[in-house]
Amino acid sequence: MRIEIWSDIACPWCYIGKRRLETALAGFDHRDEVELVYRSFQLDPTAPTDPTETAQEMLSSKYGVSRAEAAGMQARVTELAAAEGMTWRHDETVHANTLDAHRLLHLAKQVGRQVELKEALLAANFAGARNLADHAVLREIAADAGLPAERVDAVLGSDEFAADVRADVDQARAYGANGVPFFVVDEKFGVSGAQPTELFGQLLDRAWRESHPLVELVGEGGADGACGPDGCAV
Repeated sequence: MRIEIWSDIACPWCYIGKRRLETALAGFDHRDEVELVYRSFQLDPTAPTDPTETAQEMLSSKYGVSRAEAAGMQARVTELAAAEGMTWRHDETVHANTLDAHRLLHLAKQVGRQVELKEALLAANFAGARNLADHAVLREIAADAGLPAERVDAVLGSDEFAADVRADVDQARAYGANGVPFFVVDEKFGVSGAQPTELFGQLLDRAWRESHPLVELVGEGGADGACGPDGCAV
């Protein structure tokens, strides 16, 4: 089973949705046969690479609300994160461009470290309130996640994987997704938003049954007219 997850590192609901899916997977009998693939989506491609405001200030300006109201918005989602076992510094996060972080996630997929880097980036943003547009910060996080330093430098020093980021965004929109998180299972089932753990569990079960159908037995009685490992009943 393959689960593709469109999300942005700056999206609080993406982190909460990730945790809820992981909780559902922990109780899924076929967890070891599930492949997770993280796809790129930028909520604000125009965000600066040299941040000049906090995410809270951005929310206040974008939605025309007071700083206190923006703080309340962040506090509510922080409480939901706490219910999933996470401690955030959401009120300190900065409004920064995530393109380079997404490009590194494509590199991480190539070297088999995407799951580790995705978690590290989200934690750095929401728990660490770090600037993920800063290349020094990205290099440190990538190294800790097990990415080869020379490849990280090469990616950050070029536009490598930028086309892949755009392709991910285009694919999400082709699926009809205008926001994140957005989950697609086996290119067949789509779920939008940080849904409850129970719903993710139901999705996993249904997708597994669809891809591994059981044969329905028709008729009654035993195995008359059949041969088994112990021979044939004659």
